[in-house]
Amino acid sequence: MKYAIRNTMLVAALLGSMGAASADSIPGMRGHDHTGITVPDMKQAVDFFTEVVGCKKAMSFGPFADDKGTFMQDLLGVDPKAVIEEITLVRCGYGSNIELFKYTAPDQKDLTPKNSDIGGFHIAFYVDDVAAAKAYLDAKGVKTRMGPLPVKEGPAAGQTILYFQAPWGLQLEAISYPEGMAYEKGAETVLWSPKSPEK
Repeated sequence: MKYAIRNTMLVAALLGSMGAASADSIPGMRGHDHTGITVPDMKQAVDFFTEVVGCKKAMSFGPFADDKGTFMQDLLGVDPKAVIEEITLVRCGYGSNIELFKYTAPDQKDLTPKNSDIGGFHIAFYVDDVAAAKAYLDAKGVKTRMGPLPVKEGPAAGQTILYFQAPWGLQLEAISYPEGMAYEKGAETVLWSPKSPEK
């Protein structure tokens, strides 16, 4: 038994050392699978992502709750009496998935973070033409910000961006860099892009 445990630990150490030598990594980490977002209204969110953005609904499931114990707190770090009424996953083009949550909880806060807030975030979608994306979003009545803004200097030169907002305040971005970005010339690591998902 002692030898089996020692051999198992040796194999694990050897396999762990076979990863990238330049940095530590979660064992077997392959990439970004999904981003989870809690939304105030599941139908509104699914409609926005499928009928405006163009994602496709893949599946829905739930509810999840534990009215007697602490499962929700232990698993998800939420109030023990929190309820996930529904989870819906959507797939967006060649990018990773988005997981939408409809929660209720005794301590639930209704806050929409700004991009400048700690914990604030946005989701960016690669598009072929940011100006065409803006015209489309404007026609759909979606709140857009200044832009399209072409970036002409620095490592991100070559991209064009436009921020926009979901009806409940979620920050989103349309981005395009058809000729790449300046940093790529001579870069050891290039960013993954849905325009060339195989790279």
